[in-house]
Amino acid sequence: MGFVSLLAVASTPVVEVLLVALLGAYLASTRCGLLAPSARADINRVVYAVFTPALLLASLASTVTLQDALSWWFMPVNIGIIFFAGGVLGWLAVLVLRPPPHLRGLVVASCSAANFGNLLLIVIPAVCREKGNPFGGDCTGRGLSYASFSMALGGLYIWTHTHGVMKRSSEVCRRMVADHEAAEAHDHAKKDSVDATVAVEEEQGDEEQPSWNGGDGEEDGLVSVPSSSSSTSHQNQTSLMGPLLSSHHRRHSSGKMTSSGSLWAKLKQGTHQIIEELMAPPTVGAVLGFSVGTVPWLRSAFIGDGAPLRVVQDSLKLLGDGTIPCVILILGGNLTKGLRKTTMSRWVIAAIVCVRYVILPVVGVAVVRTARELGFLPPDPLYQYVLMLQFALPPAMSIGTMAQLYDVAQEECSVVFLWTYLVAALALTAWSTVFMSILAPA
Repeated sequence: MGFVSLLAVASTPVVEVLLVALLGAYLASTRCGLLAPSARADINRVVYAVFTPALLLASLASTVTLQDALSWWFMPVNIGIIFFAGGVLGWLAVLVLRPPPHLRGLVVASCSAANFGNLLLIVIPAVCREKGNPFGGDCTGRGLSYASFSMALGGLYIWTHTHGVMKRSSEVCRRMVADHEAAEAHDHAKKDSVDATVAVEEEQGDEEQPSWNGGDGEEDGLVSVPSSSSSTSHQNQTSLMGPLLSSHHRRHSSGKMTSSGSLWAKLKQGTHQIIEELMAPPTVGAVLGFSVGTVPWLRSAFIGDGAPLRVVQDSLKLLGDGTIPCVILILGGNLTKGLRKTTMSRWVIAAIVCVRYVILPVVGVAVVRTARELGFLPPDPLYQYVLMLQFALPPAMSIGTMAQLYDVAQEECSVVFLWTYLVAALALTAWSTVFMSILAPA
């Protein structure tokens, strides 16, 4: 299989993504105006609450059996390693490059969460159709099963780990905005107070003009605010400081209680956040799909030509098919604004590209070869190829859904996707060639 054939195969899904994104950009432009910001937000909520759970449920239920889950046990481990390594590398990039606080979650998410779904569903069957591939007979059927399992597992990781990262990033952004507004309000109030004081001084100066011919000993208009005002201000300050001092005294005298209460509050907050993320609609859809696929009597009820509830599975698949087009259209719509106005540095984008297409694929080769030497992997070279390819994929489309959902770094997310998906065609081609040369029989 030559480089040109591989380039065509790897470029096909990327070109599809870019064409749909261009359509979204046109629909969001002022000339067309169909995808206004409010429309994109509404579509995004539907994608989050309906389309994505349906996609995960339908794909897991139809492609994963209990035997597959047991024999492919290393794939969730492999995806976990990708998230861990990408997250660490993204965190290091944040430490070195110091992007604005509201973009740090996007950097970590783009480095750790990959497009484990639709790209593999396009690339792997295309590779299997090429003559001279090293994967043997029934390559397409096995490849689709691996790709579907990868998509479902990736969705589970993305909607727990990455969802939490983007949500915390939005909370940081909101706190920054609130602090900035509070500081501006404080400065404005302080300025009003100063202006009021100056006005009082000028008014009193007009009413109590000093005698130019002597008299009461006051010099040249130096009469200021009466001492009663000063004493009142002092009393107010003391009354404000009183509760602070008393609360400080109480905190100081009961340090252990405060510390233990704070620890308990943090534990409750962390537990509540984990439960909230696990109850997100996409996560619930993935868990339900895995349950249906691995429990035999449930699988026989929903999956198969003679299944009594087959219409439910078909309806879920119909809904799930709308996920990817809607997400790409939204990203294209956000891109129209992101290209004109973005705070994402070119060095940050270069760092994300380097992590995704240089460092992680090298890590992937080392991980898969080590696992193969230790006997953790089945002998199927296609399975090992999918594991390696998972390390070389562009960022997950779901990151754009989360950015839109929590109103954080939407334009910057579209710019990151534009550059990473443009580079993806050559990167996937080069690494596919390397991976197949490693796995090809001697």
